[in-house]
Amino acid sequence: MLNFKELKEIKGDASFRKFYRNKNNLSIVVYAQKEKVKNLLIYDAINKILNKNKILAPKLLNQNYKNNYIEVEDFGNDTLFKVLKHNKTNKELIFRKILKTLDTLQLIKDRHIINFKSQKYKVLEYDNKILSNEAKLFSEWYAPRKINKLRIKYFKKKYENEVQKLLSKLNLKNDTFVHRDFHVSNLIYVQNSIAVIDSQDALIGNKAYDLASLVDDVRFQTSNKLKNKILNNYFKKLKKTEIKKFINDFEILSVLRNLKIIGIFMRLAVRDNKKKYIKMIPYAWDMINYRMKKNREFVNLKLILKNNFPKFVK
Repeated sequence: MLNFKELKEIKGDASFRKFYRNKNNLSIVVYAQKEKVKNLLIYDAINKILNKNKILAPKLLNQNYKNNYIEVEDFGNDTLFKVLKHNKTNKELIFRKILKTLDTLQLIKDRHIINFKSQKYKVLEYDNKILSNEAKLFSEWYAPRKINKLRIKYFKKKYENEVQKLLSKLNLKNDTFVHRDFHVSNLIYVQNSIAVIDSQDALIGNKAYDLASLVDDVRFQTSNKLKNKILNNYFKKLKKTEIKKFINDFEILSVLRNLKIIGIFMRLAVRDNKKKYIKMIPYAWDMINYRMKKNREFVNLKLILKNNFPKFVK
C-alpha cells in the first residue's frame, strides 16, 4: 500500500477527489472516499474506452479500490488552458487540433467495457431528465440566494417549466459519446498529442453538448470572434441542412449548461466553502446573454431571468 506522506498532493478540481503525484512511479494517485464508484471505477472504465478508440487517456497502473485509490499515468501539467493562456497568436490553430480530438471522441461506438473488478460497465444515456435535474441546480442553489422567499417558489416553477420546454425543442438524437466536461482544463498536451482527462461523467447524448463545453467554457474566456471561428471550423463537416438544427441545440445546451454551472459554483461556495468559483459567475451570465440574444426559443426564459436577475440579464 502507498504511503501518502511520501507523495506530493497536487491541486485538484471541484470534485470530492484528491490527487497525488508519485514521482518514483511517474504516476498520479487518485483518491476518493466519496462517490468512489464514479471517481475510481467508472473513471478507469471510460479511460479504457477512450484508449481503445486511440484517444490518449490515463491508463491504470495499479488499483487499491478497497483503500479508496487508483494509480494512473501522469501526463504532466501542460493543460491546454495553460498552453492557450501563454500562446496569444495561434489560438485558432490550437482549437482546430482540439476539434480533431473531439471528432475522434464523437466517433466512439463502444457502449460497454469490462472494468478492473471484472464487471461489465455500460455507458448510460444523457437524457432530458438528467439535463433537467442539472438545470435545477441554478434554481436550487443560486436563485434562493438572490430572490426573496416570497417569490422563490413562483420563480422555481416558471423556470423549471421553461427548461422542460427548451429540452423538448432539441433536434439531435442521443447517439453520441459525450465527455460532458470537454474543455481546455481537461485536455493536456503530451508529445504533440492531446490527452483527455476527467472523463468519469461520460454519457451517450447530444452531439452539440461537448462543443458547447469547449466553446462556451466558463473557466477560459474567449472573444466572440474566436468562438464563431471554432464553430465554423466544426460546421465544415456538417451538411448545410444540419447546421441550423445543430446551432439550435448548441445554444439551448450552452445556456442550460451555464445556468447549471452558476448553480454548481454557488453550491461549492456555500456548501464546500470553495469561494474562488464565485468570481467566474459573471462570465457565465455573459455567455447566457450572448446565446439567448438571437434565438427566439429563449424569449420566455429571458423574460423569467430578466424579471428576477435584472442586474445580469440584458
